[in-house]
Amino acid sequence: MPRLLSTILTLRRDPRLLKLPPYLSLLCIVVGVVWLLLLPLDDYSRRTYISENALLPGQVHTYFGGSDQNVFRAYRHEVDALREKSNVEINDELENILRGIGLKVGRQNYTYHSAGHTYAGENVYAILQAPRGDATEAIVLVTAWKNVKNEFNRNGVALALTLARYFKRWSLWSKDIILVIPPDSRAGIQAWVDAYHDAHDPSHVASLPIKSGLLQGAVAIDHPHEGRFEGVHIVYDGVNGQLPNLDLINSVNNIANGQMSMHSFIQDKFGHSDKYNDRLKTMLRGMMNQGLGHAVGPHSSFIPYHVDAVTLQPVGHGWHDEMGLGRLVEGTFRSLNNLLEHLHQSFFFYLLIHKDRFVSIGTYLPSAMLVAVNFTIMAILMWVKSGHGDGAPETTESPTTTETEKETVDTKKDVATTPPSAPATVERELHLPLGIVIACHFLGALPLFVFNHTPSHLLAPFFLVFSLFSITLPPLISNLVELGSARPLTLQQLYLLKSFSLLLLGMFLSSLATLNFSLAFLVGLASTPLSFARPWPDNAAARYAYAALLNVVSPTAVVLAGAATYAASHGGGDEGGLLGTLEHVLREAAFGWDVWGLYIPLVVWCVWWPAWLVGSVVVLGQPRTATRKVKSA
Repeated sequence: MPRLLSTILTLRRDPRLLKLPPYLSLLCIVVGVVWLLLLPLDDYSRRTYISENALLPGQVHTYFGGSDQNVFRAYRHEVDALREKSNVEINDELENILRGIGLKVGRQNYTYHSAGHTYAGENVYAILQAPRGDATEAIVLVTAWKNVKNEFNRNGVALALTLARYFKRWSLWSKDIILVIPPDSRAGIQAWVDAYHDAHDPSHVASLPIKSGLLQGAVAIDHPHEGRFEGVHIVYDGVNGQLPNLDLINSVNNIANGQMSMHSFIQDKFGHSDKYNDRLKTMLRGMMNQGLGHAVGPHSSFIPYHVDAVTLQPVGHGWHDEMGLGRLVEGTFRSLNNLLEHLHQSFFFYLLIHKDRFVSIGTYLPSAMLVAVNFTIMAILMWVKSGHGDGAPETTESPTTTETEKETVDTKKDVATTPPSAPATVERELHLPLGIVIACHFLGALPLFVFNHTPSHLLAPFFLVFSLFSITLPPLISNLVELGSARPLTLQQLYLLKSFSLLLLGMFLSSLATLNFSLAFLVGLASTPLSFARPWPDNAAARYAYAALLNVVSPTAVVLAGAATYAASHGGGDEGGLLGTLEHVLREAAFGWDVWGLYIPLVVWCVWWPAWLVGSVVVLGQPRTATRKVKSA
């Protein structure tokens, strides 16, 4: 045992160990990416199943249809007559219809301001009191006047009114049913959900005049198109990447595929072959939606309040009509009506690779954690190297060494080879590197404030100016430090800069991975060049080449590349080319920050951008040789 401990201590002091962490860090990145690519395989995914036995999806007979088709057509005719009227006039007529059905009706005004635009309107909603309930629980049916694409939700509104009239006739409900008709699918439903949970700002959002009990679930109908359809597209992504309980999605799938003989799709992947390529595409699309964190339907606003919700969108061309969609909603409501407690047994963290297959958090989380761990490994390495002065091993001779002792040592070299000695430990100058890292993170509040308080027509020009400013900021910081301290940063200080920055980045990403796996993985993958950033004091070509690489993967460059890709894939769309698309992206981010409580801008500007900024300062640094103060034993 003493010999083993001696060997370990000798190995611990071996400076050759400092060459291992970069390879270990690279290995973590490669394994993390490969791990993600293996997830669509059968060995790493599972078939979906219902965990909550009380749901009993598809076990009841649905009666919606027959004469309800005529009622639907009559309501659709009335909805068509309201198409060109104002929000208030529309709500006046909808209120009369809902009161005629026998429901309690309430209305709510709201006003949001974001990026120089005002989002104002009035929601109308009605409550069907459960004949067998005590108003302690409720299920929500949402149908916005316009969907997320700003299309007139003609059939969706008419079908919701028909379902409300149909549900009123039944005495089996043990939970109240709330029908909400907001003027849009973004601001209106968010105002209603916030006010329902008393989390609204009374100066901008009015309180609800009537309420019911705890919301157990919500289903939104998005059906703006005419004609029969092939199946239903289930949209389930929530704000900030939160997801509904998997049991709700599985229940809708079970009812649609089994009872309704209706196809179901997810993540805009129609005609899924259930092969590796389609599974991977579906997973990556889900990760992209989760990473962006934006609302993809009226249901998204419910999920942050732990209300499981989905949006149903009829797609394709087939033989199903509105009555089939109505029976699907009825079957889902009948299942939710069976619940004795809130959905909790199934998964809230998962990646769907097919409508019938998913990957649980315990399987996919290591991939993001491995990417985050690589930053921590390099941070520890930089901390150790900073204690060795300028990173060069230092050998010192005792001033009292005699000639005889030197000869003795020279003689012993021929007999045995001694292991390399550990570099001498020196004192670390912590204040300046720590101050720079803290200042860079506080500096992230500047773009966060600017891009959330700038009028929309100035967002694109401001962003381009800020992108140029970001490129010039690292050398500017170096010059300011040199002027302030009358000397450039030393190699030790650059090591400490990188150590503190990577340590914070690894800590943030590992914590974020448990909340928004996709965002943590994507940011971590884009930040991997920071792990290998180092100063090149004697090689200007390598220094500027690596600085160019960091600029290519900077947050501003990634946002520009994303906007360009979107503009190219949509042919410029209605946004007017790259600048128009960039303005649209920044306006949506500001809207999400102001209305949805989106924290993605906070991660980008106060976590990712400061880490990139410090990494660029390290690469462009030209350290001087510092006078080393060797610690006495």
